[in-house]
Formats: sequence, structure tokens, C-alpha cells
Amino acid sequence: MSKKALYAGSFDPLTNGHLDLIYRTANLCDKLVVGIIENPQKKAYFTIDQRKKMIEDETKNMDNIEIVSFAGLLADYVNNNGFNIVVRGLRATMDFEYEIQMAQMNARLYNKNVETIFLMTNPKYSFISSSMIKEVFSLKGDISGLVPENVLEYMKKISRR
Repeated sequence: MSKKALYAGSFDPLTNGHLDLIYRTANLCDKLVVGIIENPQKKAYFTIDQRKKMIEDETKNMDNIEIVSFAGLLADYVNNNGFNIVVRGLRATMDFEYEIQMAQMNARLYNKNVETIFLMTNPKYSFISSSMIKEVFSLKGDISGLVPENVLEYMKKISRR
């Protein structure tokens, strides 16, 4: 059976931690879909199209990756698109508590044969979150090395810094 995985998130912005999980997950499955979740309740820093372009730029040499966006319930997207793996990244124990609740709820909603797999974040990225990146950047802090270069350039362009 072919292994089709989904790694979903807001990726606003894409961080080196996200990118590390994308690369590692792509090595574990036949096809990886990176799903950008559209949440109209949140004010996004980047548009969906900008986030998609940034991820595409960073993964263009990988032939088993597709970048999509979707709205609504994760379980509905998983069930309607034939995934058998959902990947979630864990940075710390506080992530685990939230993620295990989500995984258990989704397990009730998924079709049969869908597994949630947790990957531990590389320790050098364990403190990075998109929220922290945006906050440090807005306060003129140096985020180089924490986000891919193209993401940093997008951020500088948007803020005209």
C-alpha cells in the first residue's frame, strides 16, 4: 500500500523547524502533501499564495511533495483525500498535551487506516514557533537562521526593513 501523508499547519511563516519536518517526513512516505490551513478567524502575516510559494521554493527539488491549501475540519480533508498518515511535530511537552487531544479527537473522525505520527523537532529548532518569529521580527530582532532565506526576504519586503 502506498503511504500518503499530510503535514498540515498555518506555516505563517514557514520556519526552519517546519522545513526540517517536511524533509524528514518526505523520506518516510511515498507522497507528502503539505497542507496550509486557511483560518479566516486569524489575521495572517502572509497570504495563502505567499505561503504556498515560499514552501514550493524550499521544496522544489523534491519530487514526492505537493503543496495545497484547505479550510474546514482536518479530518474531513484527510478522509476526502485518501491519506493514511497525518504527521504532527512536537517541540516540547506542552505541544504533546495539545497534540494528543487533537489526535485522539481526529482518530474518532478519520476513516479506518489513518494513523497520526508524531515527529520530535530537531533540538536546534525546538524553541522556534511562527508566533515567536513574527514577534521577534516585529521588534527588529534577528531571525536569520530560524527561517529560510526566501522567507526572511519576504518578511523584509512586507515590512520594508
